[in-house]
Amino acid sequence: MRRLPLFFIIIFYCGLLFGQRISERKLLHKIKNIPELSRAFIGISISDLDSDKSLASLNEDRYMTPGSNIKLLTFLASIQTFSKIPALEYFEENDTITYFRSTGYPLLLHPFYPDTTLFKFFKEKSRWTYHPADNKPSQLGPGWSWDDYNNYYSASRSVFPIYGNSVRGVLDGYDIELTPLFNYEKDSIIRNFKREQSENKFKYNPKKWKTKDTIYRPFIPSDSIFIRLLRESTETQVSLTNKKDSLEWKTLYTGNEELIYKGILRDSDNGIAEALLLMIANKKEGAFKTEVAIDSLINNWESWLPDKPEWVDGSGVSRYNMLTPRTLVSVLQKIDQEIPFETIQTFFPKSGISGTLKSYKGLKNVYAKTGTLRHNYALSGYLLSSKGKRFTFSIMVNHFTESKNQIQKGVTELLVWLQQKLK
Repeated sequence: MRRLPLFFIIIFYCGLLFGQRISERKLLHKIKNIPELSRAFIGISISDLDSDKSLASLNEDRYMTPGSNIKLLTFLASIQTFSKIPALEYFEENDTITYFRSTGYPLLLHPFYPDTTLFKFFKEKSRWTYHPADNKPSQLGPGWSWDDYNNYYSASRSVFPIYGNSVRGVLDGYDIELTPLFNYEKDSIIRNFKREQSENKFKYNPKKWKTKDTIYRPFIPSDSIFIRLLRESTETQVSLTNKKDSLEWKTLYTGNEELIYKGILRDSDNGIAEALLLMIANKKEGAFKTEVAIDSLINNWESWLPDKPEWVDGSGVSRYNMLTPRTLVSVLQKIDQEIPFETIQTFFPKSGISGTLKSYKGLKNVYAKTGTLRHNYALSGYLLSSKGKRFTFSIMVNHFTESKNQIQKGVTELLVWLQQKLK
């Protein structure tokens, strides 16, 4: 008779241990009853962050288009590679000339995240000589849409970005103010403000552009343009050399890691993400080649990645990228092992509060990265229960025809339901 209570105690604790598991049948039933999601292809992976236990899955091993969720891999790679992010390498010669070369750092005169310390450093010296890199990245990544060249989110990649490799245009009456300055002319046919595809010639239509509205358009970078823009902005002498002198380079650190990481995670800035991956390639292999960094990282991560990523850029602009939901969950778990959870909460958008999750008013206590390409949506991050329990999750929605707002509404409903189940 004494064995009976012990039996029920075991059953009770097993229920506590395994009762949180949400079956695939329940997931499918819930999704079927969310009109915004019912016709899409959906992948889901959810795990307990502390125990690593899988709590829910649906198509978690299927490859899907991640969009900007690729930035989670770029972020993990960066925090593993850099304890401090190098802003510049330089060598001072007898207090007369300062030689410098790029680390790939993207915040010099950036329109949204300017590194004022780096800019002041350039202004403090009167003569600079730039040592350009032997190898340069392609300006557009593989799988980028060619007709996105005119949009800020598709700014060209380069060894030493300046102004975010973009022009800021502001309409002032019937004329425009460009920062930095390039050639421009009026055009009554275009929509508002654009650049010619193959040259840095800008056109604007004042009749289709509201006064004082700010529009950003990428420019085509080159070493000569970089030299000109640096010279004009710092009012110093800047020259270019192709000599391969062996110099004892010093490294300048400006302490803007938080600014950079909030830029790629909270605001999903593509240019910064691309630059970070190039910086990693240069640090690891001495070459500004995205594919070099990716090959090295995948090789280093092979032991814990559940599925090998199809990964071609740092930002997720490319449609060639493919990840599985469970891979993203593993990346999120690895991020938590690298940095304190309080830091994750600082860098990541918070639902209803900040960044790309600010409009998710129906969600509480979710810290996650969005990923959006046409007909593809992903949301991956950390979910906190009402009792403070922490979960990692990835929800990937592909091949839908509904609007982004409709999908966002459907994913919000699904996450609220999951949050209630995972107490």
